[in-house]
Amino acid sequence: MAFASLSSTLSAPSYPVIVHCHLRWDFVWQRPQQFLSRLSKKHRILFVEGPTLHDEEMEPCFTLTPAPDFPNVTIMQTHFPASRFHDGAWVDAERRRLVDEAIKGPLKGKFERPVQWFYDPMAVESHLGHHNAVATVYDCMDELSQFKFAPPVLIERERLLLAAADVVFAGGRKMWQSKSRHNPNAHFYGCGVDIAHFGKARLSSCEMPEDIRHLSGPILGYFGVVDERMDYDLIAKLSEANPAWNIAIIGPTAKVNPDDFPRAANIHWLGGRDYSELPSYTKAFDVALMPFALNEATEYINPTKALEYMATATPIISTPVPDVVSNFSTVV
Repeated sequence: MAFASLSSTLSAPSYPVIVHCHLRWDFVWQRPQQFLSRLSKKHRILFVEGPTLHDEEMEPCFTLTPAPDFPNVTIMQTHFPASRFHDGAWVDAERRRLVDEAIKGPLKGKFERPVQWFYDPMAVESHLGHHNAVATVYDCMDELSQFKFAPPVLIERERLLLAAADVVFAGGRKMWQSKSRHNPNAHFYGCGVDIAHFGKARLSSCEMPEDIRHLSGPILGYFGVVDERMDYDLIAKLSEANPAWNIAIIGPTAKVNPDDFPRAANIHWLGGRDYSELPSYTKAFDVALMPFALNEATEYINPTKALEYMATATPIISTPVPDVVSNFSTVV
């Protein structure tokens, strides 16, 4: 699509958006939710999550649920039998069929001539060029091919998406440098921050939760997904460096085994907490941590939490992942 035509499409007052995302809407509030919750003020959003697999034999099906607090966002969850998920061509066809059924059935008339917005390159074979889409957006937030358990075909599918996308947004500077080699209309567009929300940590009326308030001594805290991007050896060494320090880790786990986490009296694995609670937990932090490992999974990350920590006015310490160094080295 020519740039003038794309600009005309995206400036239309009420075009609908079909989003294909590898993440769950209700998992951790991050880039997709930031952008799409704001877009939903003017546009209908169909947020299609990646397939949920089930052990029992079943026909693929879907559910539609309104997103809490965002009436213009509909969450579509698809369900597949794990026994057939090895059949890529069948899975791709079924994923397309389910979205077609949704937009021609219960959502009829609400997602005609949509913009398709991709986070998940694995959805390309199912949806790119389908559903009567008028434009294609690729919002690249992670180098998913370098994550644990990434499908081998992901690289090829992302190349197809980069070639076909009318516009590409990259969440990090290094990511933009990589993706702009494959699409001339690629742009570095970092995440934002809800300053009013995270700024609550600076208010005297913000109360610290009991499970962190009782800790005595300085608290070195982290919130976010607990996964392969974290440096667990570093966390253990921080714990050993000063037993008076409390290392508080807040967040759900993904693709890691909690049995392998370092354990000590001053390491506190608190688990996931609701987005609404994060300012009150951060208020308890003396230092906010970004203890990322320096590996393939972190080569291209531009952590959203850097800005969120800044909004709480908490001192930040990070390992030197490239985008933290290039974007925030004067304050982190």
